[in-house]
Amino acid sequence: MGIVGFGTGRLPGPFRRTTFRRNHPLATATAAKPAQGSKSTWPAAAPQIANKLRPLGDRVVIQPSAREEMTKSGIVIPDTAKEKPQEGTILAAGPGRVLDDGKRESMDLKAGDKVLYAKYAGTEFKVEGEDLLIVSQKDILAIVEG
Repeated sequence: MGIVGFGTGRLPGPFRRTTFRRNHPLATATAAKPAQGSKSTWPAAAPQIANKLRPLGDRVVIQPSAREEMTKSGIVIPDTAKEKPQEGTILAAGPGRVLDDGKRESMDLKAGDKVLYAKYAGTEFKVEGEDLLIVSQKDILAIVEG
């Protein structure tokens, strides 16, 4: 007699495979949920959020742009497979970084600019149900014109 799981062809306790019958609730596939539009209230909520937040130093508050929920061919992309957005609109900008000599560095960004930022930059948080991001000016890669 050996130890269970070694040489017996059986896996010990929690490692056993489980098979379900066809009519078992865990074995049946559930219907995919239809793709819904973004729940963002971006145009209406932007001025309210911008009035409540005032970033410090050279930081800016960004509203990430919504990502596509469906491919061109009609395949629905689940949340787990979506890439993080790298584009967004600035809601509020700080006054600028304080230099060593005590002067402030002017900000190149202003509220309303559409920007590209580093993929994993900043800190994500929610305000009134809106997903926002606070990013330092150095993590912003470019301003999107037009």
